[in-house]
Amino acid sequence: MTKEILVLTTAPGAGVLNAAILNQIAETVPGLPTADILARDEAAEFALPDDQSTAALTDAVRASVQDKAVDINVVPARGRRKKLLVADMESTIIEQECLDELAADMDVQEKMVDITARAMRGELDFEPALRARVAMLAGLPVSALQNLYDTRVSLMPGAATLLATLNAHATTCGLVSGGFRFFAEKIAARLDFDLFQCNDLDIAEHALTGRVLDPILGRTAKADIMQTWCSDLGLTPADVIAVGDGSNDLAMLGAAGMGVAFRAKPTVAAAAKVTIDHGDLTALLYLQGYKKSDFASA
Repeated sequence: MTKEILVLTTAPGAGVLNAAILNQIAETVPGLPTADILARDEAAEFALPDDQSTAALTDAVRASVQDKAVDINVVPARGRRKKLLVADMESTIIEQECLDELAADMDVQEKMVDITARAMRGELDFEPALRARVAMLAGLPVSALQNLYDTRVSLMPGAATLLATLNAHATTCGLVSGGFRFFAEKIAARLDFDLFQCNDLDIAEHALTGRVLDPILGRTAKADIMQTWCSDLGLTPADVIAVGDGSNDLAMLGAAGMGVAFRAKPTVAAAAKVTIDHGDLTALLYLQGYKKSDFASA
């Protein structure tokens, strides 16, 4: 019985993972079985033989692919399709960091972006960094948040297909964010997330006060929320696929049955067992063994 699956994914439409590359892998990596094609030129997998070293085969495939823009991951074969998705929002489900975008309206974007980047790399404690960033937006009218959502917030490529497909296959989907309800509530509704939890901005007289409402959802809270959702649903963390990009996602990624660092900060990618740097969010489907023919229309 196969215990582990080697999954190769790349950016949709890039044509990187073509027949020539797969033939090259087959010729240069002895003992590797024939590839199962999940999506032509985009995703393939290999059921790794139990009698050979997974690390050696993976290293050999990596050497064969060389500098091609291919994500190479090994996932357990057992329990591969998860029953609960827990996803970070900013720079994961959406392309933006909302506070950084709002900072442009207050002419403090350079300072804001620096604090955000340092916090996401784990160089600053999340909670005080969040409070400092929100304080810089005191007086910003709520209409600026709506304008940002309407004009500059965009979904990460693959997000809509990921959610549509998981919903079609009866997977519960939860959005958990250190960001704010104003945006998370809209994104959750837009993509049909079943659950969401996030932080709340303090608002008075139609403007931000510069404060975050307690309690703050910080570094360890995402893992705690994931565990609560599991308990409520009668699941265990082994049933979860979690995805995020920042240091405040690490506890969640580490606790999930499949924790995926998506286009993550270097320290986060280094700590994660599964990383996606080149593909879009549909890579999370391939990691679970879905084929492109299984995808639901977004």
